[in-house]
Amino acid sequence: MPHRSLSRRGMRLLSIALVGLTGLIALRFWFLGAWPVMAISGPEIALALFLLHVNTRRGRASELVLLQDATLCITRTDAAGARRQVTLPTAWLTVTLEEAPGRIPRLLLRNRTIYEEIGRALGEAEKRDLAGALRTALHNVRNPRFDNPQLREVAGCDPVA
Repeated sequence: MPHRSLSRRGMRLLSIALVGLTGLIALRFWFLGAWPVMAISGPEIALALFLLHVNTRRGRASELVLLQDATLCITRTDAAGARRQVTLPTAWLTVTLEEAPGRIPRLLLRNRTIYEEIGRALGEAEKRDLAGALRTALHNVRNPRFDNPQLREVAGCDPVA
């Protein structure tokens, strides 16, 4: 999920504070005779509130990556609540970080013909951590380790001739 530092209540309080402070500043300029500031501050407040609303709405989006034995399932939910699911076979799946100078790397899951980007909302450190965890998990799925205590006991015994 995208990181958001404010809750709904915090966003409401920030909006009220923004409207109040901007209104007080515009009122002060009105009394000083600079009345055009009042006309500019109205659209300015509306734009700021609209951008805060868009930011809060985009925070509702999420992405779930679920690794099972033979498949990796990616479920994306957008801000409106619509879900899209992509299922990739793990047999030839590789995890790569596509680096670009001066930009956050892209985290790609690659198959022979499929390229699927995941973790778009993550920062660089989080993408590197996720890439390492996915590589390890894919390796463990492809190369299972069977640990049977009964076989350990048998393997440690010397056969009697």
